[in-house]
Amino acid sequence: MEITLAALHGRWTTLIIRELLRGDRTFSELRQALPALSDKVLSDRLAHLAEAGVLDRHRRPNWPPRVRYSLTSRGRDLGPVLQALWDWGSPHRPSDT
Repeated sequence: MEITLAALHGRWTTLIIRELLRGDRTFSELRQALPALSDKVLSDRLAHLAEAGVLDRHRRPNWPPRVRYSLTSRGRDLGPVLQALWDWGSPHRPSDT
């Protein structure tokens, strides 16, 4: 459990993984999908996820250089984990009182 939580640490990490579960993305595509996320935080989270073995960074050598991010098999295995977190949290949302 601690290994999973360490991989998912930090705000926005689960949302980045959610986007990558939908398919490979570029930095710009992730930034567009998560507009409230700053470029610095996105870069930090992507670096952390790559270091944790959750995603791969593919750089194309053309100009301008294009980088695509994709989940590794380890990253794709987080899909059911995130779904379970959603399923648990959804009925336990705090009320807007």
